[in-house]
Amino acid sequence: MARQKHGRKIDGWLILDKPQGITSTQAVNKVKRALDAQKAGHGGTLDPLATGILPIALGAATKTVPYVMDGTKLYHFTIRFGEARDTDDAEGAVTQTHDYRPTDAEINAALPAFRGKIMQIPPSFSAIKVDIDWPA
Repeated sequence: MARQKHGRKIDGWLILDKPQGITSTQAVNKVKRALDAQKAGHGGTLDPLATGILPIALGAATKTVPYVMDGTKLYHFTIRFGEARDTDDAEGAVTQTHDYRPTDAEINAALPAFRGKIMQIPPSFSAIKVDIDWPA
C-alpha cells in the first residue's frame, strides 16, 4: 500500500521575495505550511543575509527545478570598500581595513572581469559541502 501524502495537491510555481534573516529552506517550509501543500522545493539558494526572488515549486512543478537551477542568474549587490572580513560577507569579523577608495574610473575598468559566464568560487563559509567526514 502506498504511503498517504499529507496536505493538498497544489502544482505550480510561486515567486517569493525572500526577506533577510531566513534560509531558502525555511522560506519553502513556511510556504508549504501556509498553503498546506503536499510537496515543495526551491529553484535556487539564497543565503540568510540575501534578499530577493526565490522561485518555489509546488507539486508536479518540482520536476522542473533542475531546469530553473541551470538557468542564467542575475545578482545585484551592495559593496563596502576598505574592509576584509573572515567570512566574505557582512556577518564576519573585520580582518583588515584600509582607507583607500577606488575612483569611479578604476571601478569601471575592473568591471569587465566580472561580466559574462563566471564559475563561482564559494567563500570559506558557505553551504557547499566539501570533504566532510560524516559520522558512521
